[in-house]
Amino acid sequence: MQAQPVSFTEVTTSGLESSPVADALAGLRANEARYFSTKYRHVFATVPAAEAPATRAWVEEILRSEREIVPTSPALEVSVNDVEGILWVHVFYASGLAVNVLWTRAEGGKRAVGFKLSEGMEVPPELAAFRFARQRSKLAGEIRGSFFVIKGEHPLPEEA
Repeated sequence: MQAQPVSFTEVTTSGLESSPVADALAGLRANEARYFSTKYRHVFATVPAAEAPATRAWVEEILRSEREIVPTSPALEVSVNDVEGILWVHVFYASGLAVNVLWTRAEGGKRAVGFKLSEGMEVPPELAAFRFARQRSKLAGEIRGSFFVIKGEHPLPEEA
């Protein structure tokens, strides 16, 4: 699995072309890359979702078992980042939805799922119960985000 670094200086839709909101999703992905570069001095990279099936399945199992959420859009890319004892797993969907799981490796650490919607994307029906905060990004335009805390145990996939 050869991960491709994501640039936040030159936003590109590479890997996201099949999304109807590819430009906005690429901006959202670049915004995540900037966050990891600024906060952790870490290079954010992605692989096609087909190359990380166990990782994608782990994220989707958490969504299903914790909140009965089943994404209805195809997954395009997956990103796994292990920084400062925290595993961050992102799945980018064709609809423009980005799901990230923050999983502190230490027992009793923070564990949560975050949702970010690309500019121009409607809130999908499976997320209608969530309230979304708004933020502006030079890379992504308006981002809407929400989250929930993970309560259960979910063994990490071998790919992570």
